Amino acid sequence: MHITLRQLAVFTEVLKSGSTTQASVVLSLSQSAVSAALADLEGQLGVKVFDRVGKRLVINEHGRLLYPKALAMLEQVGEIEQLFCHGAAALRIAASSTIGNYILPEMIGRYWKGFLDSQLELNVSNSQDVIAAVADLRVDLGLIEGPYHTRELVTQPWLEDELVVFAAPDDPLTQLPLTLEALANAPWILREPGSGTREVLEQLLLVHMPQFQLVMELGNSEAIKHAVRHGIGISCLSRRVVDEQLISGALVELKVPLPPLMRTLYLIHHRQKHISNALERFLSYCTL
Repeated sequence: MHITLRQLAVFTEVLKSGSTTQASVVLSLSQSAVSAALADLEGQLGVKVFDRVGKRLVINEHGRLLYPKALAMLEQVGEIEQLFCHGAAALRIAASSTIGNYILPEMIGRYWKGFLDSQLELNVSNSQDVIAAVADLRVDLGLIEGPYHTRELVTQPWLEDELVVFAAPDDPLTQLPLTLEALANAPWILREPGSGTREVLEQLLLVHMPQFQLVMELGNSEAIKHAVRHGIGISCLSRRVVDEQLISGALVELKVPLPPLMRTLYLIHHRQKHISNALERFLSYCTL
């Protein structure tokens, strides 16, 4: 068997691009050369890696098995090419909203000061979207706000984070002895389903208030803070998200009659993802 790096590069690019035509443009090859390389690869393997549906190529079970290994091989070759260069590999990171907006910027700043030639792409979305991106190998690393266990992903604890319930300074709850009944009767503004914050909040707090009043769901923590500040309701977010407003007095923490609402943040990567030197270097900066 003599599988070539070009054949693997053609395979991965056809998968990403969706067609031999687009792959030929990206790889600066003729379409016939791309088709020939793909046919040679399938001949070497003895199986088809794409199903032909009309003029479309649709990845099959053999292609899905090959893709992460081909990607890892090409990344390792890229590292060999960079061994004697000062430039760093480009990293693709996906993070849930709280992490991407309020925790990672400081870490990325420290990382870039040490490696000015580095390239880093950061995508911020909710935890379910981050998990999907890691599972599909669209990113090198994911950072999420709750545990996620599946055979194809490696999940490891990262940081501890505290959630706090908060209200506007003139909210009546700030003047009352706070009970779970009073909290359940208050109007709540929460993150959307699929958010890591929402998922953990349901496990730690809302389970004690099965009849709580949900008046609004928002997909953005900043929007929630503004809604609470204008008296629409109360909410619960990471202390890191509301710390400045609590210090300034724009928002007031409500002391919940429960143990501290603590959660663990997690790092995730695909089990078959090659952990490059650049990624290991970035991870060394992911501490507070």
